[in-house]
Amino acid sequence: MSTFAEAKSTHSLDAYIVSTPGTLGGKPRIAGHRIAVTHIKSWRLQWGMTEAEIAAAYELPIAAVYAAMAYYFEHKVEIDQRDADDEALMEELQRQHPSALQAKLRSMRSE
Repeated sequence: MSTFAEAKSTHSLDAYIVSTPGTLGGKPRIAGHRIAVTHIKSWRLQWGMTEAEIAAAYELPIAAVYAAMAYYFEHKVEIDQRDADDEALMEELQRQHPSALQAKLRSMRSE
């Protein structure tokens, strides 16, 4: 009788999910693509796309999309923290370097 840990499929998350320091800042992504696990997570959980819709829209194997979601749930805390850190950095950069176009549009509205 084999246990779940002993039962190995021909594919693992490693077959679909990779991290490369020079690509997407080292974020885990679909192998062979510049689509990060966090993108898949957002499309699925925030935008409500199904795994099949994501696979079709981005020409990905459906198994890769499911692997990305499995990877996300296995690494949820660190991925969510990195997303929050990235969002905070973007907000800080926008605060430090406001958009000239947005400032011009605001001035035009107040005239």
